Amino acid sequence: MTVTRRELMATSAGLAVWWQRLMTARAQEARGPGKPTLVDDLVAANHFLAGQEVVDGYGHVSVRDPADSDRYLMARSVAPALVTSADILGYDLDSNPFDANGATVYIERFIHGEIYRVRPEVRAVVHSHATALIAFGVTKIPLRPTWHMGAFIGAGVPIYEIRASRDANDKLMLIHTPALGKALARTLGDHPAALIRGHGAVIVGSSLGQAVGRSIYLQQNAIIQAQAMSLGASINYLDAGEAQAMGDNLYDRDWDLWKRQGAARCTL
Repeated sequence: MTVTRRELMATSAGLAVWWQRLMTARAQEARGPGKPTLVDDLVAANHFLAGQEVVDGYGHVSVRDPADSDRYLMARSVAPALVTSADILGYDLDSNPFDANGATVYIERFIHGEIYRVRPEVRAVVHSHATALIAFGVTKIPLRPTWHMGAFIGAGVPIYEIRASRDANDKLMLIHTPALGKALARTLGDHPAALIRGHGAVIVGSSLGQAVGRSIYLQQNAIIQAQAMSLGASINYLDAGEAQAMGDNLYDRDWDLWKRQGAARCTL
């Protein structure tokens, strides 16, 4: 039996539609009937982080598929403030989309796949472009926890230097290959966040809410620390015990509020 190219294309298109429906059903099962789905929460996270200027037109947010740890959900290539549920795609850990149907995907998607590959406990990843973080990445002044909401910073925030891992003739500042994604994941190690020199940051969490919370408070801690440094006095940071005691904050109450605010922005 000979299968024509047209038949193969039709079969592929049908599988893509089937996969999209499966991913939506899994997300609904994860949240329960009558409640916002995981896809809805991911859309709200995109909108809220955009409103807080943690992401601009180019940052992105992902969440691991609760039904399959080798897959994650993230939008197609679109500004976070404009993301809708129809934009959410499924990706494997090689960051290949299952259901793009010709849609353009983020060039820096390898950030997410490579971190999920080596950090099985991570359930969500944010790639931030928060401008308050840039100075700490280019001056190598370490971020340290100035308040309890940023206690997780006490675990350390390393700086990824892309020059050390990209090809000599490659001058792009973007994490645009699997190899660069792997290098960033190595720099991140077991830390909750890492700065990317001259670019932004990557933040991870054990839940979507924690990743969003850490992204917000990493930005705010950078602002507070810079303000304190400008006063010229010695800064009384959280000590190691204080940072460890509060470093695993899930930000549940924050997240309940923020995702509603993000969902409200979706209707504007």
